[in-house]
Amino acid sequence: TSIRSAKIQVNGVHLHYQQTGEGSHAVLLLPGMLGSGQTDFGPQLKSMNKQLFTIVAWDPRGYGKSIPPSRDFPPDFFERDAKDAVDLMQALKFKKFSLLGWSDGGITALIAAAKYPNLIHKLVVWGANASVTQEDVRIYNGIRDVSKWSEKVRKPLEEMYGHDYFAKTCEAWVDGISRFAENSDGNICQQLLPDIKCPTFIIHGEKDPLVPQAHAEYIHKHIKGSRLLLMPEGKHNLHLRFAEDFNRQVEDFLR
Repeated sequence: TSIRSAKIQVNGVHLHYQQTGEGSHAVLLLPGMLGSGQTDFGPQLKSMNKQLFTIVAWDPRGYGKSIPPSRDFPPDFFERDAKDAVDLMQALKFKKFSLLGWSDGGITALIAAAKYPNLIHKLVVWGANASVTQEDVRIYNGIRDVSKWSEKVRKPLEEMYGHDYFAKTCEAWVDGISRFAENSDGNICQQLLPDIKCPTFIIHGEKDPLVPQAHAEYIHKHIKGSRLLLMPEGKHNLHLRFAEDFNRQVEDFLR
């Protein structure tokens, strides 16, 4: 099936999304920092089962093709993304849907699943965290300067945004996410985890250089009945690097 792209107005902004498949089970893919459907979910849009699923990948406001507005990081940016994501799916007339969230998109998905329990069918998150430690802040500062990124990771984002927007937004993200470390326990959404009632699958790459494994274990421990899968060779982008294995595991869980 082809992948169609469109924009729809939600909460005062025009959100871009891609959609494919005609299955009865709707699934929203939530990208990471600076991410979009196009840059973050190629193998999922292409290869996930299109008979079983209708797959939607969105670009959060200020990312991908959901510009304008420019991206900013107020204290509630994850809550804002969660509301945008849920309202987008409702605007597209999906009554209930599952969430697949990577990295920042995983945090957004955790918040959405906790706050809108009647709308969320199942939840899959990987490379996500519910708090920010001083160690995390050190890691984030290590990626602040995009000129030090590997060519492979940097190039698609530079093509999408141009160098200036990409560099400026990455710095703003580091500042925005690091602020959570000032909260008690570095809290982002720890208090919401017990409110997640839908079946939840947490995947973590044991070689993830950006998100230490303790974060995945914390989320698993605080979401009742959740499942945790550790991928020994997985890094942060395990769904791209091991797309076939990832897609199979996720489809089995969503069935």
